[in-house]
Amino acid sequence: GSQDSGVHPGQVANLSKAKMNWDEFHCINCIIPLSSLCDFQLSINAFDYNCHVDLIKLLKQEGELIRLRKARQKMSELFPLTEEIWLDWLKDEIRLTEDERNREKVYELFEKAVKDYICPDIWLEYAQYSIGGMGSPGGIDKVRSIFERAVTAVGLHMTKGQTVWEAYREFENAILIPSREEQELLNTQLERIHTLFRRQLAIPLMDMETTYAEYEEWSEHGVSEMVIHQYKKALQQMEKCRPFEESLLVAEPPKLAEYQTYLEFELKEGDPARIQITFERTLAENCLVPDMWAKYTAYLDRQLKIKDLVLSTHERAVRNCPWTMGLWKSYLLATERHGADHQIISDIFEKALNAGFIQATDYVEIWQAYLDYLRRRVDFKSSKELEELRGAFSRSLDYMKQDVEERFGESGDPSCIIMQIWARIEALHCKNMQKARELWDNIMTKGNAKYANMWLEYYNLERSYGDSAHCRKALHRAVQCTSDYPEHVCEVLLTFERVEGSLEDWDVAVQKTETRLNRINEQRAKVAEKEANLARQEEERAEQRRKTKSDKKAQKKIQKGSQFGEKRKAEPEDHQDEWNEDSEQAPKRHRGNGDQTTEYMETETGLFGKSAPPVAAAVQRQNDDKPELRNDNCSVFISNLAYTLEEPEAKLRTLFEPCGPITQIRPIFSNKGNFKGYGYVQFESQVSVPEALKLDRLEVEGRPMFVSPCVDKNKNPDFKVFKYNTSMEKHKIFISGLPFSCTKEQLEEMCKSHGTIKEVRLVTYRSGKPKGLAYVEFANETQASQAVLKMDGMEIEGNKISVAISNPPRRSVMDKPGASRLTTDMPRQVYGSRGRGRTQLSLLPRSLHRQSGPTNKVENGTTADQVPTTASSTVNTAAETKALSNSDFARMLLNK
Repeated sequence: GSQDSGVHPGQVANLSKAKMNWDEFHCINCIIPLSSLCDFQLSINAFDYNCHVDLIKLLKQEGELIRLRKARQKMSELFPLTEEIWLDWLKDEIRLTEDERNREKVYELFEKAVKDYICPDIWLEYAQYSIGGMGSPGGIDKVRSIFERAVTAVGLHMTKGQTVWEAYREFENAILIPSREEQELLNTQLERIHTLFRRQLAIPLMDMETTYAEYEEWSEHGVSEMVIHQYKKALQQMEKCRPFEESLLVAEPPKLAEYQTYLEFELKEGDPARIQITFERTLAENCLVPDMWAKYTAYLDRQLKIKDLVLSTHERAVRNCPWTMGLWKSYLLATERHGADHQIISDIFEKALNAGFIQATDYVEIWQAYLDYLRRRVDFKSSKELEELRGAFSRSLDYMKQDVEERFGESGDPSCIIMQIWARIEALHCKNMQKARELWDNIMTKGNAKYANMWLEYYNLERSYGDSAHCRKALHRAVQCTSDYPEHVCEVLLTFERVEGSLEDWDVAVQKTETRLNRINEQRAKVAEKEANLARQEEERAEQRRKTKSDKKAQKKIQKGSQFGEKRKAEPEDHQDEWNEDSEQAPKRHRGNGDQTTEYMETETGLFGKSAPPVAAAVQRQNDDKPELRNDNCSVFISNLAYTLEEPEAKLRTLFEPCGPITQIRPIFSNKGNFKGYGYVQFESQVSVPEALKLDRLEVEGRPMFVSPCVDKNKNPDFKVFKYNTSMEKHKIFISGLPFSCTKEQLEEMCKSHGTIKEVRLVTYRSGKPKGLAYVEFANETQASQAVLKMDGMEIEGNKISVAISNPPRRSVMDKPGASRLTTDMPRQVYGSRGRGRTQLSLLPRSLHRQSGPTNKVENGTTADQVPTTASSTVNTAAETKALSNSDFARMLLNK
């Protein structure tokens, strides 16, 4: 069961109904017990697993035995129960039913318990309880029967199977009759104990050496050679399995990765019994992993093919993971394969429809599986089964249109696969082309008439089961309606008329195809012309931007030349001595939200910026005189270092010397000679660059150091680097709400119990302070899904964390190279030599600074309702739909 999740997976809790009106529960003179509140909650959402568990605990504390029994029964009808819940229930029932007449009820309860999971402790409790009734007629035989079933079910359990074998032997020892009158019976009983020893010693179990020593001591005639041979063989097998068992002993639950490795080993060994018990052990601790159930049921279907075992396992699979369509589909096929009754298969299908699948396409597939089954049982000579099949097809279409489309906003079957299959059945088996054509007309009206492949599918149906007239009609309609591959449809029509048409038919086909293709070519030419105009306009705008930038640079040089010899004016960067958590260095290195990082790099203007400190001036001039020393291909750009870093050149040399021989290190200083937090490291060989890039985000004096390729943006303005994926990563989880004190090691320790961890990354500000976010990459999607199920909602140091599959937000326009906050070609304002004054106002309307309305898609680090929709945002959206010219700005200011 999913005791770690508040709502059973696949079931959607109706939380709006769960708002309790306390006036109904609380009054002045009485307080309703908590168990009654749980009952009320379950009346709203019967699939709340945790609420069932809480109710059972409360009723046990309150001593409500009758309600407790009903609560357990109700929960067992909905979910498989864990070993702990079953043992508590069984022990309570044993205490309550001391009367021999009620023992059968306890036996029935044990039979239910052993069906949910293969648990050695439950089987041992079952066998021991049956010993208490061996005084009744046939009691001893019944005890032996239960013990035999127990050793068959769990006797191969490597660590716990031995306890069941020992209990069985102790029972046989206890009923020995040491009397000479019953010598024959005594010999029979002794032979049973000999047989139990021999059977156990032939099975690889932990601590089997102790069992062998016990048998040597017990046996009066010693151990036979055959038993010794079997024991040694089992001992060798046990030694092969020992590493896997030891890894399970030290691993944290649910041990999925360790069990998968164990399973791979057993599947290679090929022993069906050992493969089965390993699957059962895996699923006992990983009951919510659909892939594991699918592997187990597939193995039973293909290898063992034992009806009772196969069908019971399929039933357990869908009870544990009812939201997984593939398990229901396999269940239907298995029941049909083993000749189950039609009513049983229909009931399973109805349960599947109510299981709560998470995708619309899941319902299409389960309907297809059921319709395939109904088609296989139709004789097509009997009207009863045929009408049932047609009724099922009609019901499936109504179900898709009403239930599925209402829930998901789509039918899940855009290509109308179900209707296509129905039409083929009508044409092939029923010889009813009229019904098939009606179905295809319906298919085309659902938005499929523009696709060539749909028309060709219909044409092939007419070609196989219809006549030439309808084939021609279908192709003519296809020529008029197809928009994706019209040339192909036209070619098929002309080929058809070459083979079967008259001259008049050929002329009509040629005329229609030429007219259609001419119209298509005209439309394509218009689209191409429009795209060319847009590209030309964009090129002109880019050229204008380049020209404006060049003019600004020229104007700036003129201003500097006119001020030569004057006292240097203060610049804003002189007052920037340190940075806060969200400040940026120059050159800019932008980092996106979540797991997505976009970097823009540019080389320095001069070695030390505008003016070098006195000490470094000589070095700067020397390197400027030797531009051949510069090699961006062998260099890396270093940023986000602390301004207070002492001797940055020596520090960088120490960090990067292991990557390869260094040619030069160029830390960048401000006009006052203060280190600006970034610089360049140039290696002798380009081979050293990848090694240096591996040091990206290395912590240096409490801050993450950023290392990226060195690219001159003047020569390559569109250069960009994506460090992380921008699409959904199903093998990686995103964690939010972490306490700021959480370390990488602590997070890795928490996550490693759910699978093999490849990487853990804590998201920090530029200053190195944590954001409370993290990404954890697992070996595969199954482990990541397991971690989401187990960790979502967990509390860490008082913080409730949220865990989801990694879905990084897409890059916005603002994150792209060259993107501007304005959609116009308006050049930037040129400020005076003192820079922009504090009282200098921006003449840009405020509405243009605002972002458009919020997006509805929820991604890592974003929510769908963060930005409220207001009237101003509506105006803002409208303003951004069209680029504004300078004259537009002038009119706006005059209107003000």
